[in-house]
Amino acid sequence: MFDSFRKSLEDLMNRATPPEERRAVVSRMRDTLVQAKASLQELRDGAAKARRQLDDEERELATVRRRKQLAEAIGDQETVAIAARYEETHAKRVDIVRQKVSAEEAEAALMEREVDAMSEQLKAVLENPGGIGERAGAGASIDPGIDPDAHDSALRDELDAIRRASERSEREAAADRRLEELKRRMGRGT
Repeated sequence: MFDSFRKSLEDLMNRATPPEERRAVVSRMRDTLVQAKASLQELRDGAAKARRQLDDEERELATVRRRKQLAEAIGDQETVAIAARYEETHAKRVDIVRQKVSAEEAEAALMEREVDAMSEQLKAVLENPGGIGERAGAGASIDPGIDPDAHDSALRDELDAIRRASERSEREAAADRRLEELKRRMGRGT
């Protein structure tokens, strides 16, 4: 995905691109950025899901340990042996899921930095329609008093739509988590 973006950026930097080709290249860059932002959100969602899974596994481990202690207190060696096996299994799961959470969070952080870099590069391309290496005064006619993105309201609208969709997705995920927690609590209480 990022290779497409970088190739488009290199195309703009390495040769004099006619305006019609430039628009196509910028459009490809935008599309790649949109895909990257969607992938980033998927990674964040995956990391959040893994964190919830880790919380569940840690709760299960605590429950098994508590049951083992209770069995030890009453001298029920058969239950202690069973609880010890479950404790070992859950402890391994906790370690694995903890590693998964760490890896997914690191991957999301890496992608976030890449998306930020891509956004800055795209903004630089849009601010200097004459070319990446040229100064605004040399090949472009951008008035310094005008917002550099004003000439491209479609990009702003698209980025705003992405932001709104991301925020909506985060709100829906939070609502789903609250609903699942409520269902879980109600299931235990009955």
